[in-house]
Amino acid sequence: MNGDRVQRIRCVGGVLMDASRRLLLIRRGREPGRGLWSIPGGKVEPGESDTVALRREMREETGLEVVVGRHVGSVERPAPGGVFDIHDYRCSVTGGDLSPGDDADAARWVDLAIFTTLRDTDTLVEGLFEQLADWGELPR
Repeated sequence: MNGDRVQRIRCVGGVLMDASRRLLLIRRGREPGRGLWSIPGGKVEPGESDTVALRREMREETGLEVVVGRHVGSVERPAPGGVFDIHDYRCSVTGGDLSPGDDADAARWVDLAIFTTLRDTDTLVEGLFEQLADWGELPR
């Protein structure tokens, strides 16, 4: 081994369900994953906790204010020059109006049928469906 270290980029994601247990998704407006649907989230900035970062990302991408709840799981995904180290948390809405912004060019609530269709048409971020299924976090 040559001693090179893989750059780990800490990220957070929000698993947010409405009263009907539909999942909130955003469509990515920028790379990585431009045009693909995913849960809202992004990079943790220096000095931020996961909670602060996720509240900021949710507000920027969806217009919603949230309370960050329990950690549901973590995944690693390839990143340019490293690895995205993603930590996903359950969230609850406390205010705001759903409106895509920042890295998101669309936001919508999806039920299981729509979520499955997004997976089957390759318009969902790779691995998201399977990961949420493993964690028991699929929409209804």
